Amino acid sequence: MITEPDVTLTDWALAIVAGACAWRLHRHGPPSVLGRWLALFFAATAGAALLGGFVHGFFLDPGTWGARLLWPATLLAVGLTALAAWAAGALLLLRPPWTRAVIVAAAVAFGAYGALVVFVAPVFTLAVAQYVPAALFLLVALARAWARTRNRRVLEALAGLAALLAGSVVQWRGIALHPVYFTHNALYHVIAGVGLVLLFRGVRQLEAVASRR
Repeated sequence: MITEPDVTLTDWALAIVAGACAWRLHRHGPPSVLGRWLALFFAATAGAALLGGFVHGFFLDPGTWGARLLWPATLLAVGLTALAAWAAGALLLLRPPWTRAVIVAAAVAFGAYGALVVFVAPVFTLAVAQYVPAALFLLVALARAWARTRNRRVLEALAGLAALLAGSVVQWRGIALHPVYFTHNALYHVIAGVGLVLLFRGVRQLEAVASRR
């Protein structure tokens, strides 16, 4: 029996949306460097949502083998999402020498984060600390891209990432539609799904912006 059906089902729905976005980026031809990082952003989000759904649905007890295996894997997927966000933001915002520096630093930070998750404490607070600065950096990069282009698709991407961050606030504050049947986690998943679709709609235009730097 599923222990948290609203969270589990919306997690898996989010995984489908994010996975479809990653798949479509490759289906329409080889993506640019920025496109590959954004594809990783979507794919890692899909992985985190898929694994998180199993944890919330079947392995809430941290003492079970499923929780010990799947929860750290979920947090690692969140860390990959952060790495992709740093890289995508750097490609949009910075010149090549600084872009490489940011990506290398983000990769080192991901390695340290992964070691903490696997060997010290697989706690969600670590994932928040890893993801939020990266998402804010990408948000600044998207805002700058829109300021330069005034393109509607770029604005949609900016709105999509803003929705993802707003959903994180909803989750953090525990804002729910129903305390049992549609909790704050489920509401976050719905908001995040909308945000991912909006972000995806702007990817091709963002690739054009990055190619002109």
